Amino acid sequence: MPTRPVDQRNCVHLAGARALSAGTVRRLWAVLGMTGLFMIVEAIGGWLSGSLALLADAGHMLTDVGALGLSLLTAWIAQRPADESKTYGYQRWEILAALVNGAALFGIAGWVTIEAIRRIQSPEPVRADLFLGIAAAGLVVNLISLRILHGAHTSTLNARGAYLHVLGDLLGSVGALGAAAIIALTGWTLADPLISVLLAVLILTGAWRLMRESTDILLDAVPGHVAMPDVQRRMLSVSGVSAVHDLHVWTVGNGIVAMSGHAVVPSLDDHPEVLGGIRSEMAGLGISHVTIQLEVEDECVEAGAAVHQSHDHGLPGHRH
Repeated sequence: MPTRPVDQRNCVHLAGARALSAGTVRRLWAVLGMTGLFMIVEAIGGWLSGSLALLADAGHMLTDVGALGLSLLTAWIAQRPADESKTYGYQRWEILAALVNGAALFGIAGWVTIEAIRRIQSPEPVRADLFLGIAAAGLVVNLISLRILHGAHTSTLNARGAYLHVLGDLLGSVGALGAAAIIALTGWTLADPLISVLLAVLILTGAWRLMRESTDILLDAVPGHVAMPDVQRRMLSVSGVSAVHDLHVWTVGNGIVAMSGHAVVPSLDDHPEVLGGIRSEMAGLGISHVTIQLEVEDECVEAGAAVHQSHDHGLPGHRH
């Protein structure tokens, strides 16, 4: 099939991918330091006070420290340019980090649930005064951390994973503070494991969302904001395009969606205009990297007929 040099004005390359900005990286480092220090305080306080809610929150903070560190590492790796072996670059390291973050949250939530059930069956004494003081301090630390990350969590899936960890910690602190207040006022120690189960459910909700989005990207699923019928309809609306097939849409990495497909045209005379029209239509769907193979109508029909007639398996009577 004849081909022509591609007009570079109608090409869209992978330059639009979003990485963590320098400001976001600084915010992550600040939150990492605060989280690491308070995690130690909360773990010691949970052990001394006998509070499962504090220990659960400390365990969650441990995953936060790992998740934040992993986010920083993978953000640095993702900034490496594409090379001959990684032609799309290293952006999916951030997606892998988000998946690991989600899996870690699942593990923590499972441990908290099992321990809470054990404590419901066999209640243990809790030092409400120490519990209350540390829970209040944890709430303050997590509010500060959330404020630091505010506005940065929508930049990449990796940053959102870190934000969800801190948000989970904040909810954990609120729950721990509520349990501490109930125990201090009423002496009802079952409030500690019951609220811990509620926290585990909240953690699981965020973890499930994060893992689902990460897995979809790794499996090259069509992004949620794109409907394939819309892609087909928009391509067919371009002047000169009579048919389309072999359409694929996927997310390469944070902030960039790619599409490839075949478009059938009467001739290649107007190929720059056709490619430009398709590119413009795809941009309206948030698709920034477009690769299109143009096919001429008559040649497609002739080639299809030739292939159909020559398709013989060599078996008697077996010919299409």
